[in-house]
Amino acid sequence: MAYQESQISRQQSQVGVSNTSKVLRNTYGLLAMTLLFSAVTAGAAMAMGIERMNILVFFIGAYGLMFLVHKTANSAMGLLTTFAFTGFMGFTLGPILNAYLAMPNGAALVMNALAMTGLTFIGLSAVALITKKDFSFLGNFMMAGAIVLVLAMVAGLFFQIPALMLMVSAGFVLFSSAAILYQTSEIVHRAGETNYILATITLYVSIYNLFVSLLSLLGIMSSD
Repeated sequence: MAYQESQISRQQSQVGVSNTSKVLRNTYGLLAMTLLFSAVTAGAAMAMGIERMNILVFFIGAYGLMFLVHKTANSAMGLLTTFAFTGFMGFTLGPILNAYLAMPNGAALVMNALAMTGLTFIGLSAVALITKKDFSFLGNFMMAGAIVLVLAMVAGLFFQIPALMLMVSAGFVLFSSAAILYQTSEIVHRAGETNYILATITLYVSIYNLFVSLLSLLGIMSSD
């Protein structure tokens, strides 16, 4: 009896590892494709000289498409809405990149922010995957942090205080880093996210916010 229970436990463990590996492969594969698609739409926006989008239009488009992703995540439409969302986000990034590239050291700022984003994502993902530490405790921190960041961001829109903008950007860097650790840990431990579309969206938004925040920080520190 003990031997049979041991065999069953081993089989369940193997199935769990196999399913986790599948979710990870699907997530990182889709993430790579969405990032590439975003780069294409960002390049198109830059080439067309699109002006920076109104903040209200941006929020409606971003959150509306994200809502559609969550509603269709368990169907074939999920992939279509995922690319629609990430394509939209990339398109809104185009005017921001054009503004930075117009600065004297803009190209260096963009490349540095891009390199730092990539290294941060790879490093944090490696920590979660190699150590297999459970980072679920970050969930409460992220919820509280999101509320604080939203309030600070709204205040920044009205008051335009450089120190506040610096704090918001630094806060988003920390929040995005925590989100990468949390989401990857959730996949590894199968304690939460097993839908690779939703996992991809979470990681994509974290990378997007991380890049934009680092770009903002570098711009502020270089007095641009």
